[in-house]
Order: sequence, then structure tokens, then C-alpha cells
Amino acid sequence: MKAYKAIGSFKINKFERQNFSIEVAAENEQDVAHRVLSTIGSKHKRDRKRIQIDEITPLEGDQITSPVVRYLVGGHQ
Repeated sequence: MKAYKAIGSFKINKFERQNFSIEVAAENEQDVAHRVLSTIGSKHKRDRKRIQIDEITPLEGDQITSPVVRYLVGGHQ
């Protein structure tokens, strides 16, 4: 697995959007998109069509801030 950072926003209501930045451990960028849409949709009760992912970037070992993601990509030593 590799570490990625996804940046985007989702609709709160008709006029407002909430920005997000989330780190994810996944196999590829399609998997990252699926995991982000699933996580944001579940936590905030939003449909996938209301969530917009603007950027997905791969992270190196020293750039990972989430302990869970670091463990999943094998940086726990």
C-alpha cells in the first residue's frame, strides 16, 4: 500500500462548502477516491455527488502525519 493525501470539499447546504484534507493508505488513486468518498459520506451523511476531490498526491514516509496511515504503509518500525 502507498500513502496519499486527498484535498477537496463537500456541500454543507445550498450555499456553503466545507474543505477537507485527508490522508489515506491505498493501492492507487482510484482506490483513494473510493475511500475518501466512502469516509466523508459516512461521517457527514453526504452523497458522493456532493463531494468534490480536487487533488490527490502521493506522500513519502516523512510526510505522513497520520499514525494509522503510517502503520498501514509499513512505516511502523
